Amino acid sequence: MSMATLIVKAERPAYGGFFIGRHEGKVVMIKGAVLPGETVEAVIENEKKDYLTARVKKIIGPSEYRIKPACKYFGICGGCHLQHTPYARQIELKQEVLRDCLKRLAKIEKELSAPVIDDDPWNYRLRGQFKVSHGDIGFYRENTRDVVDIDNCPLMDEKINGFLKKIRPVLKDLGIREIHITVNDCAVALITLPAQIKSPQEINKLAGLFLSMGFSGLHIEAGDKKMSRSGGKTFITLDLEGLKYTISPEAFFQSHWRLNLKVVKLIKDTLQPLKGKRILDLYAGAGNFSMPLAGDAEVLAVEENPDAIEDGRRNQKINNMTNCRFVNSTAEDFFADGHFDIVVLDPPRTGITNIVAEKILSLMPDRIVCISCNPATFARDLKKLQNKYDIELIRMIDFFPQTFHIESISFLRLR
Repeated sequence: MSMATLIVKAERPAYGGFFIGRHEGKVVMIKGAVLPGETVEAVIENEKKDYLTARVKKIIGPSEYRIKPACKYFGICGGCHLQHTPYARQIELKQEVLRDCLKRLAKIEKELSAPVIDDDPWNYRLRGQFKVSHGDIGFYRENTRDVVDIDNCPLMDEKINGFLKKIRPVLKDLGIREIHITVNDCAVALITLPAQIKSPQEINKLAGLFLSMGFSGLHIEAGDKKMSRSGGKTFITLDLEGLKYTISPEAFFQSHWRLNLKVVKLIKDTLQPLKGKRILDLYAGAGNFSMPLAGDAEVLAVEENPDAIEDGRRNQKINNMTNCRFVNSTAEDFFADGHFDIVVLDPPRTGITNIVAEKILSLMPDRIVCISCNPATFARDLKKLQNKYDIELIRMIDFFPQTFHIESISFLRLR
């Protein structure tokens, strides 16, 4: 059965890889590789009372900014969304989306400061999270559970692409569902197996196979069972402002490490002077912000994930840090004792809850640093803090070039 189509002009970008157009008075949310100003033929996928969603079928009037994507899987694999336009234009589109979210959701019309970007928008990821199915390895096709088989990803560090080639021939009969590969000084893997646990002999055979390929360690998950196997280390080590920063496969870290170092320096420089200050770092992970700030200040790092806490405490120990303490707790349940001069917030995609917002407002720190990976929840978080705080600056951070993802940072000061 053929689906209804329409001719529509894309007007502006929206978060999530959409572009907005209008057709017969209705808003059209256009999915696919489109650019503002382009006229497209699109297939209607869903019709609501006041808007439509439609997927691009054909570009009728291409934009002057349209280029040939660098990756042969673009448009098939669901990982990238913006390879069809130059990097400078990607930045402009993302800043437009961020400005729109701030204005629409929080009535904030403050001019954005210069974006925080890296010079090279390729091969930036030190971690790749690959799906596996029937011997294929890659990423899901957009909005499906179908694995698009790939032999190379231009967003990954070349060490990861090298491991992809080594892994592929042995995948067919291993029953693996997912592999996370993390690289730097060594390579570690997180392997997810079906819940029906294999025998210890099979697990050891699997571990031996991956260690023989050059992995120094791996973590294996089967249902609720977790196992570690090591031929050397089960974590990688990175340089973080002269500190040794270790991270295991189960803990989150900012995989665009080159740019992460720029952001850490920006936060540290903007918050000066730090000497004698007391800092609360909520959603602290393994100490990405806490540790560099603890050079001059006393830092309390609060993190929910026990694996990240384990990494953080290891980092604390190997760097002989006495003024950075890790607490395993949710931000909601954490009891903040005493006054904090600075609060650093880097919440998950859902943003801070009302409980956390009220907790911060009751603490009344002199300054707040807000980092976010979702411009909509970022706007809502700032709105929750605006009654008592002035926004000093807002910057877009492009941790994920070629994709629609947008990170943002704001510095706030108590009135």
